[in-house]
Amino acid sequence: MKIDPKIDESWKTILSDEFSKPYFASLKKFLINEKKQYAIYPKGKDIFNAYNSTPFDKVKVVILGQDPYHGHNQAHGYAFSVQNGVANPPSLRNIFQELHDDIGCAEPQNGTLTKWAEEGVLLLNTVLTVRASQANSHRDQGWEKFTDATIESLSQKKEHLVFILWGRPAQQKSSLIDQSKHFVLMAPHPSPLSAFRGFFGSKPFSKTNDYLLSVGEKPIEWCL
Repeated sequence: MKIDPKIDESWKTILSDEFSKPYFASLKKFLINEKKQYAIYPKGKDIFNAYNSTPFDKVKVVILGQDPYHGHNQAHGYAFSVQNGVANPPSLRNIFQELHDDIGCAEPQNGTLTKWAEEGVLLLNTVLTVRASQANSHRDQGWEKFTDATIESLSQKKEHLVFILWGRPAQQKSSLIDQSKHFVLMAPHPSPLSAFRGFFGSKPFSKTNDYLLSVGEKPIEWCL
């Protein structure tokens, strides 16, 4: 699997040190070996799609997920998003329900969230690849260091971002964020296992836009 960073120039500059660190070389070796034995998602060309659709300078919101969907043709490099024509997974259906309940958006025709990415929403997973049919199978192989560096760079070099952290793994990243200059929203994961514990009714979309307006930023057009 080729993961030489075909990544937007703004991110390549911000994260340049990461690509030369030993962990990244080990990660590449791990993925090459995985690819020899298993199907890996997303495709190599799609791994950095979130970065390419939302350059560093355009980021206004970060939605943090765990790892890619592990079903065939689902993952395409954006947290919670699926490729056009693929049935919406349960977590995404719950996100769309909250989107409707919060700001009245009609249920989208498909689960592709690239429009959000183009609006300035970085749809970032903490781990960027997964073995087919095995959730969390690429955990602790190096991706977390790379995405932690992403979060830290955003926190340090930008102001007035919104970080949306759903579920415990995402919320553990709050320590990387300077909350004196950024707005952090935390709620249970939208998974059916936890959505009724406080994800529903958390109003992340309207709260995000209220904050962006309060700091003079254009709100996100959430309706798809």
